[in-house]
Amino acid sequence: MSKEKKVLETILSETDIQINGNHKWDPQINDHKFYKQVINEGSIGLGEAYMNGLWDCEALNEFFYKVLTAKIETKIKKNIKVLSYIFASRFINKQTKERSKQVAYVHYDIGNDLYKNMLDKRLIYSCAYWENAQNIDEAQEAKLNLICRKLQLKPGMRLLDIGCGWGGLAKYAAENFGVSVVGVTLSKEQVIIAKEVNEGLPVEIRLQDYRDVHEQFDRIVSVGMFEHVGHLNYHYFIRLAHENLTEDGIFLLHTIGSSESVSTTDPWINKYIFPNGMLPSIPQIAKAIDGYFVMEDWHNFGLYYDKTCMAWLSNFKNNWPQLQQHYSNEFYRMWTYYLSVSAASFRARNNHLWQIVLTKKNRKGMYLSVR
Repeated sequence: MSKEKKVLETILSETDIQINGNHKWDPQINDHKFYKQVINEGSIGLGEAYMNGLWDCEALNEFFYKVLTAKIETKIKKNIKVLSYIFASRFINKQTKERSKQVAYVHYDIGNDLYKNMLDKRLIYSCAYWENAQNIDEAQEAKLNLICRKLQLKPGMRLLDIGCGWGGLAKYAAENFGVSVVGVTLSKEQVIIAKEVNEGLPVEIRLQDYRDVHEQFDRIVSVGMFEHVGHLNYHYFIRLAHENLTEDGIFLLHTIGSSESVSTTDPWINKYIFPNGMLPSIPQIAKAIDGYFVMEDWHNFGLYYDKTCMAWLSNFKNNWPQLQQHYSNEFYRMWTYYLSVSAASFRARNNHLWQIVLTKKNRKGMYLSVR
């Protein structure tokens, strides 16, 4: 037995995970190189080993839930590359205008066929609201309705959607609440579909950085985009929203959040899924809005993201026969790994989903929270 295997077995002994065990969450090792790669490279080594078929697991999401709740990652030393990455992220702005485009190329422009086969019928790529929903379509529509009601949308209002995705929220708001919408995104592929689905509606879709928007809106919403802003830009993002919002306006920020203040994301996620992304914490958001907005409501329904990710994973696996001619087997393993670890992170309550309602100090009247 190699020393790396001994170390890994010792670490896992604090959980009910057993290497090559009989439970569906037990990792099955296909190549002894797995042990050295994981011990020496940590998160990246574990993910790349899975992508390359060095190990398998019947229930990856359960494996990661157990790993995360046991805080296994803190027991494996970080190598110099990871330490350098963490240190640099504290001081280097990885979300400049030019660098911000990278996540669009790597992730959101990867192929509309992928997202059509994974997401709901409206192509909503953010946490669904499952309170009274039976399936992903119902849960995403419930989320859109919840957002619009929190924004108190009324006919004739002008709404800015920062990070509009494939245009689903813009379409829903325009059709059901009579508002006009400006949606901005950095993804060329998203723009194509967003313009198609909103044809004939008072919706303008722009391939534009949020930092280039300087107009007045009655309402502003940002769903699943703040995770790409970066801690060095939080203050600027909030200030820009404040400048673009009318005095009586409402701003709803829908974002994944972290229980801890960090300046990076997981190294494997950064390399393969969301380059230059990071999750904000409560103190980081609070510091950014200080002096600009009144916090009217802070709603956490992060456990719904577990169910959302598992629904996406099910769709992805079920529709793989339609996708495999355009994507490799390595991609299949990478994407399965990504959705599984994402589901587990919310189940373990490492990550949360926050909807934060913000208004200006001079706004008249009381804001009544919506659920």
